[in-house]
Amino acid sequence: MRYAVWIPLFDELADPRVVARLAASAEEAGWDGLFVWDQLWWRPPITAVADPWITLSAVAAATERLSLGPMVTPVARRRPVKLLRETTTLDVLSNGRLVLGVGLGGDRFAGEFSRSGDEVDDRVRAEQLDECLEILTAGWSGETVDHRGRHYLVDSVRFEPRPVAGRVPIWGAGFPGKLKPVRRAARYDGYFPVNLTSPEQLAAGVAAVEAERGSLDGFDIVVALSPSTDVRPYAAAGATWCLTDFDPAELRLADVQAVVTGGPPR
Repeated sequence: MRYAVWIPLFDELADPRVVARLAASAEEAGWDGLFVWDQLWWRPPITAVADPWITLSAVAAATERLSLGPMVTPVARRRPVKLLRETTTLDVLSNGRLVLGVGLGGDRFAGEFSRSGDEVDDRVRAEQLDECLEILTAGWSGETVDHRGRHYLVDSVRFEPRPVAGRVPIWGAGFPGKLKPVRRAARYDGYFPVNLTSPEQLAAGVAAVEAERGSLDGFDIVVALSPSTDVRPYAAAGATWCLTDFDPAELRLADVQAVVTGGPPR
């Protein structure tokens, strides 16, 4: 099992300099990764929100070992070629430490899609997500990309430089019990079932992924648990990564610092 600090970039944590210092402390304390939320805004009483990509650049510059990335980014809100440039540049900056968490996102949490004129239909965003992932993986390959899909066009463009390892690992997120996110995640490198309620629920998701893939070799199963939760039943159910789950409504920098400096629950 590997352990990561996972934080919303809200209020006291909306300063990239603060998060970079947290990341350096996390690396020193033995954590394996630091991941951040990707939101445009959030519900009151949250007021300040930071950009994940700029924050992660600061984290990459302040650390040498930690895995890092957005967890998760709602891909349909971004232009594929722009995301391709961002992910590759961040991967190069971090010397190959980027992990890309992807998902549909949801309008019900903060109205981010409806209030910004973005697509609110989950099915359409799922189509956009799948198309974007095709473009990303093609662009990371270093080969010329020709993509003419329902939502996006890339006309004979080659993207350089490539990611350090040739591609960036992709973790697909989805609510437990939903088959389409499982199938999407199974095509890539990891599955992040969000809002888990029990190890048994995780075990069912792991079984579904294994049925799709045939093997879990080299594949990550990610869980988000409160710092006080016993991780052992989730590890037994198949989890390979455990992320700290902080309630944004009660988020305090001092509390996050205490968890970080205390180190992962080995």
